[in-house]
Amino acid sequence: MTTGHHITIERSSRHVRVVHGGQVLAESDRPLLLRETGCPDRYYLPAEDVRLDLLTPSGTRTHCPFKGTASYWSLPDAADLVWAYPDPEPDVAQIKDHLCFYDVEVS
Repeated sequence: MTTGHHITIERSSRHVRVVHGGQVLAESDRPLLLRETGCPDRYYLPAEDVRLDLLTPSGTRTHCPFKGTASYWSLPDAADLVWAYPDPEPDVAQIKDHLCFYDVEVS
């Protein structure tokens, strides 16, 4: 990693819930907490805890030099609401098969 740029990933015991438009999109008691220099803390949820049946794959792709290339999913009224790194960089391999949302409730 570049000097001054750090990413840490830890297992969290926090309960994370994602609700959009009154509908629960995800709920997990086993999220990963990713902390990255210059970015807000993000919870990555196991794919099994996400209602993928409600989400539509998007054509959007972005690239992070530290995490890899992200794929996105959308809802009809919320484009690119969730993302994942299908083939993450080795330093963040833990986030494979985990999805991240912009807005989550944590308890």
